[in-house]
Amino acid sequence: MAIRYSKILFVAAIALFASLVAFGNITDYGSNFAFVQHVLQMDTVFPDATIGYRAIKSPWLHHAAYILIIGLEALTALLCGWGAWRLLTVVKASSREFNRAKSVAVCGLSLGFLVWQAGFMSIGGEWFGMWMSATWNGVPSAFRFLVTIMLVLIYLVLPDTELESS
Repeated sequence: MAIRYSKILFVAAIALFASLVAFGNITDYGSNFAFVQHVLQMDTVFPDATIGYRAIKSPWLHHAAYILIIGLEALTALLCGWGAWRLLTVVKASSREFNRAKSVAVCGLSLGFLVWQAGFMSIGGEWFGMWMSATWNGVPSAFRFLVTIMLVLIYLVLPDTELESS
Protein backbone atom coordinates (compact mmCIF):
# COMPACT_ATOMS: atom_id res chain seq x y z
CA MET A 1 0.00 0.00 0.00
CA ALA A 2 2.87 2.37 0.76
CA ILE A 3 4.20 2.00 -2.79
CA ARG A 4 0.83 2.91 -4.26
CA TYR A 5 0.55 5.97 -2.04
CA SER A 6 4.09 7.03 -2.90
CA LYS A 7 3.29 6.77 -6.63
CA ILE A 8 0.20 8.92 -6.10
CA LEU A 9 2.17 11.49 -4.12
CA PHE A 10 4.95 11.60 -6.73
CA VAL A 11 2.43 12.26 -9.51
CA ALA A 12 0.71 14.88 -7.32
CA ALA A 13 4.11 16.53 -6.72
CA ILE A 14 4.61 16.88 -10.48
CA ALA A 15 1.09 18.33 -10.74
CA LEU A 16 2.05 20.86 -8.08
CA PHE A 17 5.30 21.70 -9.85
CA ALA A 18 3.66 22.20 -13.25
CA SER A 19 0.87 24.23 -11.60
CA LEU A 20 3.40 26.55 -9.97
CA VAL A 21 5.32 26.94 -13.23
CA ALA A 22 2.15 27.78 -15.18
CA PHE A 23 0.92 30.09 -12.40
CA GLY A 24 4.26 31.90 -12.31
CA ASN A 25 4.25 32.32 -16.07
CA ILE A 26 0.73 33.76 -15.98
CA THR A 27 1.15 36.05 -12.96
CA ASP A 28 4.63 37.24 -13.97
CA TYR A 29 3.95 37.21 -17.69
CA GLY A 30 6.34 40.02 -18.56
CA SER A 31 9.45 38.65 -16.85
CA ASN A 32 9.04 35.18 -18.21
CA PHE A 33 7.91 36.47 -21.60
CA ALA A 34 11.27 38.25 -21.89
CA PHE A 35 12.96 34.86 -21.61
CA VAL A 36 10.91 33.40 -24.48
CA GLN A 37 11.37 36.53 -26.55
CA HIS A 38 15.17 36.55 -26.22
CA VAL A 39 15.42 32.83 -26.99
CA LEU A 40 13.27 33.17 -30.12
CA GLN A 41 15.08 36.32 -31.27
CA MET A 42 18.42 34.57 -30.70
CA ASP A 43 19.90 37.91 -29.71
CA THR A 44 22.33 36.43 -27.19
CA VAL A 45 23.77 33.47 -29.12
CA PHE A 46 27.43 33.52 -30.04
CA PRO A 47 28.13 36.45 -32.39
CA ASP A 48 29.78 34.20 -34.98
CA ALA A 49 27.02 31.54 -34.91
CA THR A 50 25.64 30.82 -38.37
CA ILE A 51 22.19 29.74 -37.17
CA GLY A 52 20.78 33.27 -36.85
CA TYR A 53 18.48 32.68 -39.83
CA ARG A 54 16.31 30.59 -37.46
CA ALA A 55 15.42 33.61 -35.33
CA ILE A 56 11.80 34.67 -35.00
CA LYS A 57 11.48 38.45 -34.78
CA SER A 58 7.68 38.79 -34.77
CA PRO A 59 6.27 39.84 -31.35
CA TRP A 60 2.92 38.17 -31.98
CA LEU A 61 4.70 34.86 -32.64
CA HIS A 62 6.62 35.34 -29.38
CA HIS A 63 3.32 35.75 -27.54
CA ALA A 64 1.77 32.79 -29.38
CA ALA A 65 4.71 30.56 -28.47
CA TYR A 66 4.61 31.68 -24.84
CA ILE A 67 0.86 31.12 -24.57
CA LEU A 68 1.32 27.65 -26.08
CA ILE A 69 4.04 26.88 -23.51
CA ILE A 70 1.83 28.07 -20.64
CA GLY A 71 -1.09 26.05 -21.98
CA LEU A 72 0.99 22.88 -22.19
CA GLU A 73 2.37 23.42 -18.68
CA ALA A 74 -1.16 23.93 -17.35
CA LEU A 75 -2.40 20.85 -19.20
CA THR A 76 0.46 18.85 -17.71
CA ALA A 77 -0.62 20.05 -14.26
CA LEU A 78 -4.27 19.19 -14.89
CA LEU A 79 -3.54 15.73 -16.25
CA CYS A 80 -1.14 14.89 -13.42
CA GLY A 81 -3.57 16.21 -10.82
CA TRP A 82 -6.46 14.29 -12.33
CA GLY A 83 -4.23 11.22 -12.65
CA ALA A 84 -3.22 11.40 -8.98
CA TRP A 85 -6.86 11.78 -7.98
CA ARG A 86 -7.87 8.85 -10.15
CA LEU A 87 -5.17 6.67 -8.59
CA LEU A 88 -6.22 7.72 -5.12
CA THR A 89 -9.80 6.59 -5.80
CA VAL A 90 -8.58 3.06 -6.64
CA VAL A 91 -5.69 2.80 -4.22
CA LYS A 92 -7.28 -0.19 -2.45
CA ALA A 93 -8.57 -1.84 -5.63
CA SER A 94 -7.11 -4.82 -7.44
CA SER A 95 -3.73 -4.48 -9.09
CA ARG A 96 -5.40 -4.71 -12.49
CA GLU A 97 -7.71 -1.79 -11.71
CA PHE A 98 -4.92 0.29 -10.16
CA ASN A 99 -2.63 -0.34 -13.12
CA ARG A 100 -5.39 0.61 -15.57
CA ALA A 101 -6.06 3.83 -13.65
CA LYS A 102 -2.51 5.02 -14.35
CA SER A 103 -3.32 6.12 -17.92
CA VAL A 104 -4.22 9.76 -17.17
CA ALA A 105 -1.13 10.21 -14.99
CA VAL A 106 1.00 8.62 -17.71
CA CYS A 107 -0.44 11.09 -20.22
CA GLY A 108 0.30 14.03 -17.92
CA LEU A 109 3.83 12.91 -17.18
CA SER A 110 4.48 12.17 -20.85
CA LEU A 111 3.25 15.62 -21.84
CA GLY A 112 5.44 17.20 -19.17
CA PHE A 113 8.45 15.29 -20.44
CA LEU A 114 7.71 16.47 -23.99
CA VAL A 115 7.28 20.10 -22.92
CA TRP A 116 10.65 20.26 -21.20
CA GLN A 117 12.56 17.87 -23.48
CA ALA A 118 11.15 18.64 -26.92
CA GLY A 119 10.12 22.21 -26.18
CA PHE A 120 12.94 23.56 -24.07
CA MET A 121 15.88 21.23 -24.67
CA SER A 122 15.37 20.41 -28.36
CA ILE A 123 13.59 23.40 -29.84
CA GLY A 124 14.78 26.12 -27.46
CA GLY A 125 18.18 24.66 -26.67
CA GLU A 126 19.23 23.31 -30.04
CA TRP A 127 17.12 24.93 -32.74
CA PHE A 128 17.25 28.43 -31.25
CA GLY A 129 20.70 27.97 -29.72
CA MET A 130 19.57 28.76 -26.18
CA TRP A 131 22.57 26.85 -24.84
CA MET A 132 24.85 29.57 -26.25
CA SER A 133 23.31 32.30 -24.12
CA ALA A 134 24.93 33.23 -20.82
CA THR A 135 21.73 35.04 -19.78
CA TRP A 136 18.81 33.14 -21.33
CA ASN A 137 19.93 29.51 -21.10
CA GLY A 138 17.13 27.35 -19.69
CA VAL A 139 18.67 24.03 -20.72
CA PRO A 140 20.03 23.06 -17.27
CA SER A 141 16.69 23.80 -15.59
CA ALA A 142 14.74 22.00 -18.30
CA PHE A 143 17.02 19.00 -17.91
CA ARG A 144 16.39 18.84 -14.15
CA PHE A 145 12.64 19.05 -14.73
CA LEU A 146 12.47 16.42 -17.45
CA VAL A 147 14.67 13.96 -15.53
CA THR A 148 12.46 14.32 -12.46
CA ILE A 149 9.33 13.79 -14.56
CA MET A 150 10.90 10.83 -16.37
CA LEU A 151 11.88 9.15 -13.09
CA VAL A 152 8.34 9.56 -11.73
CA LEU A 153 6.96 8.16 -15.00
CA ILE A 154 9.25 5.12 -14.83
CA TYR A 155 8.35 4.52 -11.19
CA LEU A 156 4.63 4.92 -11.88
CA VAL A 157 4.50 2.43 -14.74
CA LEU A 158 6.19 -0.33 -12.77
CA PRO A 159 3.41 -2.89 -12.39
CA ASP A 160 1.64 -2.97 -9.06
CA THR A 161 0.76 -6.29 -7.50
CA GLU A 162 -2.13 -7.36 -5.34
CA LEU A 163 -2.25 -5.90 -1.87
CA GLU A 164 -1.47 -8.19 0.99
CA SER A 165 -4.53 -8.99 3.09
CA SER A 166 -4.35 -7.81 6.64
